[in-house]
Amino acid sequence: MEPREILGRIEKGLWAPLPGLPAQLAMVPEPRPGHKAYFEVEDTCRKAGVLILLYLKAGRLRVLLTRRTESVLHHRGQISLPGGEQHPGESLEATALRETSEELGLDLRAVRVLGKLTPLYIPPSNYCVYPTVAHIDAPLELRPQPDEVAEVIEPPVDHLADPANVRRETRFYDGRDHVVPFYAFEGHKIWGATAMVLAEFLALL
Repeated sequence: MEPREILGRIEKGLWAPLPGLPAQLAMVPEPRPGHKAYFEVEDTCRKAGVLILLYLKAGRLRVLLTRRTESVLHHRGQISLPGGEQHPGESLEATALRETSEELGLDLRAVRVLGKLTPLYIPPSNYCVYPTVAHIDAPLELRPQPDEVAEVIEPPVDHLADPANVRRETRFYDGRDHVVPFYAFEGHKIWGATAMVLAEFLALL
């Protein structure tokens, strides 16, 4: 599928009824860390905005991900979408754009917001994550913040959408074994909340 066709499908999908929780659950670890949806805890959870930033590189449409450092407060060492906690009086879309700009030193004035995905509740950290999807034509000039970003990861959308790149493994945490699905990319394992958000995004295709 050509990058322009992928982008067109994504834009069209964002204006239709969203795939929602059923799509997110395709990448949830089993047993699940909790069974509440975001709308059940929206009044009490901490709110964060994250950005699915799409851009062309080496002829393929890509998603910008980061591997977090071991010094951040939450989800140390994990692969995540850029974003962070909402500031008072700020929209969650503005949060996603601001945090991405701060984390990666990006100039996002040329970004085009395409739409939003279904929020996701993360029980261990009590965050409700609100994903914004955007596209940028300009080449990315990245200046990652070394205290937050250990590595920038740029998987192509068509790679993530290929079922051959979805794997599962058993991990022991929280005192028990879990079957963890993940997207495999260049030795990285993209799992957890990031994989669940990406699962709904990829369902738009």
